[in-house]
Amino acid sequence: MSGSYPLLDQINYPSDLKKLESDQLVQLSGELRQFIIDVVCENPGHFGASLGVVELTVALHYIFNTPEDRIIWDVGHQAYGHKILTGRKSVFHTNRKYKGISGFPKRSESEYDSFGTGHSSTSISAALGMAIASQKEGNKRQVVAVIGDGSLTGGLAFEGLNNGGIEKSNLLVILNDNNIAIDPNVGALKEYLLDITTSKTYNKFKTDVWNILGKVDKLGPKTRSAVQKIENAIKVTLLKQSNLFESLGFRYFGPVDGHDVVYLTKILRDLKNIPGPKLLHCITTKGKGFTPAEENQTLFHAPGVFNKSTGERIVVVNDKPTPPRYQDVFGRTLVELASTNSKILGITPAMASGCSMNIMMELMPDRTFDVGIAEQHAVTFSAGLAAEGYVPFCNIYSSFMQRAYDQIIHDVAIQKLQVILCLDRGGLVGDDGATHHGAFDISYLRNIPNMIVAAPMNEEELRNMMYTAQLEGGGPFSIRYPRGNGVMVDWIKPFSQIPIGKGRVVREGSDLAFVTFGHIGNFAAVAADMLESEGVSIAHYDMRFTKPLDEALLKSIGQKFDNIITIEDGCIQGGFGSAILEWLNDNDFSTKVIRLGIPDRFVEHGTQQQLYKECGFDVEGIYQTAKKLVAHKIIGKAV
Repeated sequence: MSGSYPLLDQINYPSDLKKLESDQLVQLSGELRQFIIDVVCENPGHFGASLGVVELTVALHYIFNTPEDRIIWDVGHQAYGHKILTGRKSVFHTNRKYKGISGFPKRSESEYDSFGTGHSSTSISAALGMAIASQKEGNKRQVVAVIGDGSLTGGLAFEGLNNGGIEKSNLLVILNDNNIAIDPNVGALKEYLLDITTSKTYNKFKTDVWNILGKVDKLGPKTRSAVQKIENAIKVTLLKQSNLFESLGFRYFGPVDGHDVVYLTKILRDLKNIPGPKLLHCITTKGKGFTPAEENQTLFHAPGVFNKSTGERIVVVNDKPTPPRYQDVFGRTLVELASTNSKILGITPAMASGCSMNIMMELMPDRTFDVGIAEQHAVTFSAGLAAEGYVPFCNIYSSFMQRAYDQIIHDVAIQKLQVILCLDRGGLVGDDGATHHGAFDISYLRNIPNMIVAAPMNEEELRNMMYTAQLEGGGPFSIRYPRGNGVMVDWIKPFSQIPIGKGRVVREGSDLAFVTFGHIGNFAAVAADMLESEGVSIAHYDMRFTKPLDEALLKSIGQKFDNIITIEDGCIQGGFGSAILEWLNDNDFSTKVIRLGIPDRFVEHGTQQQLYKECGFDVEGIYQTAKKLVAHKIIGKAV
C-alpha cells in the first residue's frame, strides 16, 4: 500500500510524527483512518472503536513524549491507530492472525504498549500506579489513561478515580465519550454525561473560562485558583449539580470535540502543564469517517470482512444447512423457557448482542437487564433476584466471569441461590487471544461447594441443561459453551430433564476410552471413527458434568479400561481431567489417564482450529495420542 498515504508513509514512529506542522495533522488523520479501513476490511478485527479515536491518537503521540510518557488504552479495542504509529505499520496486516501482532496492547510486543489490556475498566488504576511510581522516582513523566464511557461503568474505574483524586500525582484521564461500548450504553452515568454534553450554556461558559485561564495564568497561581473557584460555583448553578469528577478530586475539562485534531493538540499541550489529577472529556463518534460504521455501530464493532466502498459485509454462502451458533441457541431457548416460566429473567453486563440476549431483550424488554460493563454487579444483582424467588439467567463470557469470582462464592454459592451462570466463549476463542480465552472456568468453578458445573456436547444438550437448571428447587448452576457453531441442524426438540451429575455413553468400545466434557467431545467422536476404521475399538463417554461427577459411570470405566484419555477445552491444571484423576485415585483405581486440554501457559491468538491443533486436542491430536496408546493393538490386528 506504500505510496497511497503521502504523510503516513513517512511515519514509522512518533518521532517522525513530531516533524509535521500541526495543520498537517488533519491530512495525516484522514490517511490513518483510510489505512485502518483498507486493512481491516480484508483482515477482520475491531473496527469502529479505532476509527473513533484517530484524531485523539494522533494528538496524543504528537504532544506527549512516548514511550517515556505512558499512554494506556482501556480494553484496547481502539488501539489500532496507536499500533500503526508506533512501529507496527508494516506488520499491521498480521493483526490478530496466528503468530502475528496482537489485536490488543501488549507489553511484550512493543515498548509503546505501556500496559497490556483486553478487559475493560483497568486503565485508570494502572495509570495511577505508574504516575505514583514516576512521582517516587522524581521524574516528570506524563501518564495518560484513555477510557471510554462504556468502560467507565465498571466498578474498577470508579475505584481508580476515587483513589486517584486524593493522590496528587500527574495523571490525565481522557474520557472518550461516544455513548456506546459494543451495544449502546445504559445506566445513570450515561444520562449524567448526556446532561453535560447537551448543556449549551455550560459548554459556552467552559470555553470562556478556558480562554480566561489562559490569559490570567501569567498573573500567577493565586489568580488562576480564584478563577477556578468561581468557575466551580457557576457550574453547580448551571448544571443544578456538582461535577462528578471534580467531586472526586479531578480537574475537569470539556467536553471538547474529539475529532478536532488541531484543537486537541492545543488543549493537551496546556494540560501537560497543569499539575495533579485531570480529566479531559472528549466527544467522539464510533466508526467516524466510515458511514456504514457510524450508522450501525454495533455491527461494525467487529464486522468481519466487508466491502470498503459500500460497507456490505462479505459472507461466504453455504448452500448446505448450517448448525446455529451456541449463543443463538442460548438466546432462543431462553425466550422459549421464559414464555412458560414467568420467574425467568435475563441479565447481561453489556453483552446483549454478544451473547444473543438481545433476542429476549427485544421480545421481553421488561424481563431483561443490561447492567453495563459490571460483571461483579451482574452476579450479585442476580443473587438478589434469586433471593426473592426469581430465576436469573446471568450470561457472561468465561474470561469476564473471572472478575466476579468472589461474588459467585460469597453471594451465590454460600447461600445456595438459584442463579444460572451461562458462560459463553468457554475454551479457546480464537483471534482475541490470551485475554479472552475461556481457559479457567472449569477449574475455578469446580472447587466451589454447592456449584453445579455442566457443559453440553451439542445444541440439544444445551437446551436440556438450561431447562434443567430453571426447574423449581434448583441451586447455583453453571453452563459453559464455546464460541462459534454447534453440530446439529435439527436442534429444536422437546425439552428433557437431565439428571444432575449423570453422563452418557456416546459409543461402546473395549480398547480405549475417551472421556470428554463439552463441545470438544465432537472432535473425539471423529477421532474415534478414524481409529475404528483401523480396527481399534474406542469407547466414548460424555460426562456432561464436572461437578458433581457421575461416580457410577466412572467406576465402570475404571473397572473396564487400563487407559483413558480425558479431553477438555479448558486448562489442564485443576480442570476436568484433574477431577477424573482425583476420583480414580481416591477410589483406588490404577487406570492410566492421559489429559488433553489447554497447557499451563497463556495461549496467544489465531483461529480456533489453529489453537486446538497447537494445544494437541484437535481431531488429529486426539487421534495421534490415542494411536500411541493402542499401537500394539493396531500392529497385532494388522498381523
